[in-house]
Amino acid sequence: MERVGAGVRGSRRPHGAILAAAVIMAIACAAAPRAQEAYRPAPENITAREAFRDARFGMFIHWGVYSLLADGEWVMNSRGIPATVYEKLPASFNPTQFDAAEWVALARAAGMRYITITSKHHDGFAMYDSASSPYDIVDATPYGKDVLKALAEECRAQGLPLFFYYSQLDWHHPDYFPRGFTGRQTGRPESGAFSRYIDYMNGQLTELLTNYGPIGGIWFDGMWDQPEAAWRLPETYALIHKLQPAALVGSNHHHAPYSGEDFQMFEKDLPGANTAGFNQTSISDLPLETCETMNDSWGFRLQDGKYKSTRELVAYLARAAGHDANFLLNVGPMANGKIQPEFVTRLREMGTWLAKFGESIYGTRGGPVSPRPWGATTQRDDTVYVHVLDWPAGDALWVPLARGVRAARYLADGSPARFTAAEGGVLLAPIPERVRDAYDTVVALELVK
Repeated sequence: MERVGAGVRGSRRPHGAILAAAVIMAIACAAAPRAQEAYRPAPENITAREAFRDARFGMFIHWGVYSLLADGEWVMNSRGIPATVYEKLPASFNPTQFDAAEWVALARAAGMRYITITSKHHDGFAMYDSASSPYDIVDATPYGKDVLKALAEECRAQGLPLFFYYSQLDWHHPDYFPRGFTGRQTGRPESGAFSRYIDYMNGQLTELLTNYGPIGGIWFDGMWDQPEAAWRLPETYALIHKLQPAALVGSNHHHAPYSGEDFQMFEKDLPGANTAGFNQTSISDLPLETCETMNDSWGFRLQDGKYKSTRELVAYLARAAGHDANFLLNVGPMANGKIQPEFVTRLREMGTWLAKFGESIYGTRGGPVSPRPWGATTQRDDTVYVHVLDWPAGDALWVPLARGVRAARYLADGSPARFTAAEGGVLLAPIPERVRDAYDTVVALELVK
């Protein structure tokens, strides 16, 4: 992943490049492409949107031949590897320990309700059997198997929707021309026909939408590399909606959603925030999703040990739900096909928490109190869930509410929670030690009907 603002080795690009990219995007913003001006989502698409919002928690998977170099998914760009040299990697890619059933079972154990995996990243290598190019895992590696097919079949068997990430940016394809501001050291001729590249991209999307059964949707990334290019979004989005009307389309372009898109995404930021330096701060009425890493990397990076704690990840999940957004949490499997143990441990711990407190996350919407330093709120029907992440100073927690509260309980054991009703909200009494959770203590407030 890692686009505008992404570092050549880590999660940030040098400040000069950030500024240059920001200027490019600002200039292009007014003329940004608008797709399918008359787009009206099909009934099954509307249903899929609601199911997507109910899911609240998904697994993001960044995996490709770049995993061999153990330096992240941007390694081709960050090390300035020419395409002809990078093409040697697939001959050594043989992930014999990949087990689709194991991956999907881990997602389920973590309490995740869908999976999004990279079908093609910026390096242009397809992780599936593509008839559009032999530069894919079946034709170019000794492994010779379609991992997306195995994962799609296993997701259906275990009941999880599968989304395909697809990079519009391509550092390998000769017709991705003119070049954007990345991938300029790959040694490709300074020529090509961008329209041919879009034909190629739409051909690969057709494969993904026709050869793998019903999918959850397409997760686009990379348009920020050339915001002014002739992307032909109306054609591409119409193609997706025609082939699979229920499939959701989202794009990590960092603008407000274009017509034809079905959900809005935010990268490494909660909706409305822009600490990353590239996110759109306006929030649409579409379903929302935020994605984040467990350490500092999307793709496998051997020396990245900056792991977020399970407490931090649960807090991010709660705050995302409080913003009425899904949380897409990333894993970067190793080249052998295994998910590293540090990720597995955190995912299983999150699953344990969700097994106990999941009713405060799944099927909820953003609560009546926007996320605060102390925590967040979610809501389902007449129940407001107060997620207490950090108890504020003082003896009681003030929760402003427009409706009265008739009862309160701790989700940990169902016991009554002490509160005092007041005009405009309630005061929650300090939480007893016996019900305090190490990650997120949840109090359920039953509102007066």
